[in-house]
Amino acid sequence: MVEKSTTGLRRWAHALDELVPIPGTKIRFGLDSIIGLIPGAGDATGAVLSAYTLLVGVRVGAPPSVLLRIGGNILVDAIVGVVPVLGDLFDVGFKANKRNVALLDRYMDRPEEVHSSSRVLVVGLLAALLVVLVGAAMISLYLMRWLFSQF
Repeated sequence: MVEKSTTGLRRWAHALDELVPIPGTKIRFGLDSIIGLIPGAGDATGAVLSAYTLLVGVRVGAPPSVLLRIGGNILVDAIVGVVPVLGDLFDVGFKANKRNVALLDRYMDRPEEVHSSSRVLVVGLLAALLVVLVGAAMISLYLMRWLFSQF
């Protein structure tokens, strides 16, 4: 059952990330890149389609740290994809769905190793986010203090 889920997921990821080759190059793009061209709803739709990977991850019993990495890849793809033209080019190169399938495959082959590395990555990302938020708060406070001192 698990193998069948990941086989279907590989086909899904291929359709979303690598369905169409660009002649004369090794570059391929998929439905996610095409849908992403639709202003406004394209990247959100792509993220919803990519969320199927999360469902399969839950079905195969992936731990929360692995599921967070999968969600993070989907989120990065969706957020950067919002930027016109550059986001679409990023989408062609980033291939979030292919990355997520590889992550699930590695998890199924070596669950403890992937779980541990995912946990370290998630903790590191949360620490980096905390540093950014604290930095932004400090800058905001400094700017507010400076602004009020001008009056």
